[in-house]
Amino acid sequence: MSIMQQSSKAQDRTLGVWFQNIQQGMVKLPRFQRFEAWDRSRITSFLNTVIHNLPVGVTLALEVAGPERFESRYIKTADPAKHGTVTQHLLDGQQRLTAFWRSMHNNYEWETFFVYLPQFDQGETKSGDEAEIRCLPRWKNKKELRMPRWADEPAECLRRGLLPVSLLRPGDIVNEIDAYLTNVTKQLEPTGKEPDAFDRLKTYTKTREAIKADITTLRERVTHFNLPYLSLPADTSKDVALQVFINMNTNSKPLSLYDIIVAEVESVAEISLHALEADLKDKCPAVSRYGNVANLILSTSALLQDKLPNIRGMVEMDKKQLLGNWPKLERGLERMASFLEGQGVFDEDRLPTNAVLPVIAAAYELIPDHGDFLAKAEKLLRRYLWSAFFTGRYENTAASRTFADFKAIKALLIEPHFADSDLASVPVLDRSQFPLADVDSLLAVGWPKAAGIEARAVLAVTTYLGAIDFADGKAASYASVRKREYHHVFPDALLKEAEIESYRALNCALITWKTNRIIGRKDPLDYLEERVEWADKNVVRDRLKSHLISFDLLSNGHYAALEGEALKKKLSDDFYKFLRDRAQLVVLAMDVLTEGNSPTLDALWTAHLAGKTQDVQDVA
Repeated sequence: MSIMQQSSKAQDRTLGVWFQNIQQGMVKLPRFQRFEAWDRSRITSFLNTVIHNLPVGVTLALEVAGPERFESRYIKTADPAKHGTVTQHLLDGQQRLTAFWRSMHNNYEWETFFVYLPQFDQGETKSGDEAEIRCLPRWKNKKELRMPRWADEPAECLRRGLLPVSLLRPGDIVNEIDAYLTNVTKQLEPTGKEPDAFDRLKTYTKTREAIKADITTLRERVTHFNLPYLSLPADTSKDVALQVFINMNTNSKPLSLYDIIVAEVESVAEISLHALEADLKDKCPAVSRYGNVANLILSTSALLQDKLPNIRGMVEMDKKQLLGNWPKLERGLERMASFLEGQGVFDEDRLPTNAVLPVIAAAYELIPDHGDFLAKAEKLLRRYLWSAFFTGRYENTAASRTFADFKAIKALLIEPHFADSDLASVPVLDRSQFPLADVDSLLAVGWPKAAGIEARAVLAVTTYLGAIDFADGKAASYASVRKREYHHVFPDALLKEAEIESYRALNCALITWKTNRIIGRKDPLDYLEERVEWADKNVVRDRLKSHLISFDLLSNGHYAALEGEALKKKLSDDFYKFLRDRAQLVVLAMDVLTEGNSPTLDALWTAHLAGKTQDVQDVA
C-alpha cells in the first residue's frame, strides 16, 4: 500500500488518548518545529471549540518504530517522569496539543484559563448565557505577587462564575476535584449549630452536586472530543515526511526546508546557521543578487557532499559536515558571484537559469586562486554556463541534471590534464544530446522579462558585450541594469496594428527611458529617439552595436504613410529581417561563448558583415 493510500483517511483519536500518550512520552515533536506560537485568544478559541464539541482540522503524525528519524523534543512542560517508547512524531498539530496540554495544567505564566458557568455567577449582571472558556491575563506587582490575587482563590473565582479549566483534565483526578469542591463550598457547609442547619445542608449539598455535575459533563466532552489525525507509516523517508509537513503547515509564516535544516544543525552542533548565513551575506554581499541565499547554501552544500541538490539530498546531508564545509561554501559562493558578474550576468532577474549556481559554487572547491589551471578551469565553467543557457538541458528535471553535470565537471577538475576530447563527458557539453540553439529556434523565443531560459540568454549575450545604454553611454553593470527597462526595438503599438507579435527576445533591448511620455505608433528609430532623447545618431549607431542591433536595418523602417495590407507586408518583411539579422549575431556570440572563449564586438560584427558562418574564434 502506498503512502498516500495509508495516509489519505483520517483516524479518530480522542483528546483523552492524546493526553495519555503525551503524558507517557509516546508523542514527541521533531526539533525542526517552531516552538509554541499561539496567543491567548487562539488558545481560548480552540478550548471553546472543544467544550462546545465543534469540529476541528486533522493533525499529522509520523509513526515511529525503532530509532527516531528526526531529532525530537517533548511538548513544552510535558517531559514525562519516566521516558517511555516514542511511537509518533507530531508533524502538524503542535499548537493545538500544546495549548491543550498547558491549559489543562494551567501552567502559563501570564494567563490563567477558566470555564465560565453563568449559573454560578453572583454578579449583578451575568456576562454570558452559556458555558465558555475565559482567559484572565496575569501580572506581577512590585512585591512579585501574581495579580489579580482573587484569581488564586477558588471561592472568589466561583463567585464570578469561574472554574479553573484544569479541572477538565483527562485522567483520574477525583481527589483533586473533591478537594476543589470542598474548598469552594466550605463557607456553605453548616456546622450543625445553626438554627437552619438542615436547610443550609440542603443548599450546600445541592450546590456541591451542581458544580460537580457541570464539571463531569464538561470533562466528558473534553475527554471524548475527537482530534483526528493522518498517519504516515514508519518507513516513510525523511524527505517525503518533510515535504508533507511543509505542504500541510498552516502557520501564517510556514516553515521552509531551510528552517528545518537550521533546527537540525543547531541540535547537532549548537551553532546558529542563521548567524552563519548573516555573516556570509556581510562578507559576500554580491551572492544575494542571484537569489535566495538560504537556497544557495543548501543546494551548494548538497553538491559538496555529493548529494542531489533537491529536498531528498538536502535532508540526507550530514549536518556536521555542512558546517565543516562552510569555508569551502563561503569561498565558492563568493567566487561564483564574481564569475557571473564577469560573464555579464548581474542578478537573479537577468539569470537564465539558477540551476547553474550550485554547480559553479561547488566546483570552486577544486579550482585554485592563481595559476594556469585557474584559467583552464574557468574556461570549462564558461563552456558549462553558456551551454546551460543555450541548450534545453535544464528545461526539465533540473536537480538530477545539475547533479550529473556537476559530477562530470568535478571528475575533469580532479584531473588537471583533461583534454577537449573529454568535455563530452559532461552531459550539457555533449552536442549530440544537447545541441545549441540556432537562428530559427531563437526567432521563436519570447520576452526575456519572463523566466524563459533562452529568452534571458539572448539578453545575457548583450549584457556580456556591454549593452551600452543609449542615453548615457554607460556599459551594463549591476547598478545600471536594475534601473533599465525592457524596451521594444520595433514598437509594440506599431506591430500590434499589423497583428505581429512584438514580445520577442530579439525585439528587446535593456535601456534607460528618459521620458515618461506616452509614445504611440512610431517608426523604430523615431520611437527610440523619443524614448531616450538622444542627440547624436552616430553615437547611437555604435551603442546599438553593443546590443547586436543594426542601425541600418532600423533606419530603413518608414511606416507613417502606410496602412492596411501595405503596412503589414512591409513591416512584416522588415521585422523578420531585423530579427533574423540579430539572431545571426547572437548565434555567432553563442558559438564563441560556449567554447569558453571571449568574443569581442568588433570581431562579431566583422564576421557578421562579411557573411561568415564558421567559428569566429580566430578573430575574437
